[in-house]
Amino acid sequence: MPKPSMQLAIEKRQQVQALLAACPLVPVITIDDPDQAVPLGRALVAGGIRILEITLRTAHGLEAIRQLRKALPEIWVGAGTVTNLDQYRQVEAAGAQFVITPGVTEALLSHGLTAQAPLLPGVATISEMMLGYAMGYREFKFFPAEVSGGIQALKAFAGPFGDVTFCPTGGIRRDTAKHYLALKNVAAVGGTWLTPPELVVAGDWDGVTKLASASLADLR
Repeated sequence: MPKPSMQLAIEKRQQVQALLAACPLVPVITIDDPDQAVPLGRALVAGGIRILEITLRTAHGLEAIRQLRKALPEIWVGAGTVTNLDQYRQVEAAGAQFVITPGVTEALLSHGLTAQAPLLPGVATISEMMLGYAMGYREFKFFPAEVSGGIQALKAFAGPFGDVTFCPTGGIRRDTAKHYLALKNVAAVGGTWLTPPELVVAGDWDGVTKLASASLADLR
């Protein structure tokens, strides 16, 4: 039988695997106007997106998570840019179904093993990944992907750690997403291109839907 701590890690891994299997594209969403959260979420879902990562880069992130969890219960709604335990607890209280961090600390990794919302920890180096690996994590966000070596780095990671899966984010564009997803150790990619400011500010939700649909079609 696995040790209790490792059993928890296995259970959380299964939750993260289900998350990453839900959709190959994860929009990284920053909410500047709380009134736009639900229509933006609905537009993305109409285009085929099944995961919404709401960042805490603005003061509206928590409220957006609350609204989207209520309006779109059939998809995954979680929090990104979580950097400390207080934020982790706040997003869980708001209803986040997963938590994504830009980097790792031992405190965040430990909390993620027992938290209700599973953790996808962010790493940029092998050493950071090994810290999480030692605690049972096998799924990571690779961030910032492009400036941290991009596809070549992920290929190198696969050598010594063939059982690790990544969701790279940071600098990935619509035309490069498919190249990342062609790697065996990449389950999904995150990006901001799915929510361009010009469409969001204009409230062009049909345009957002078409962009999401076309981005997914590019992967076929």
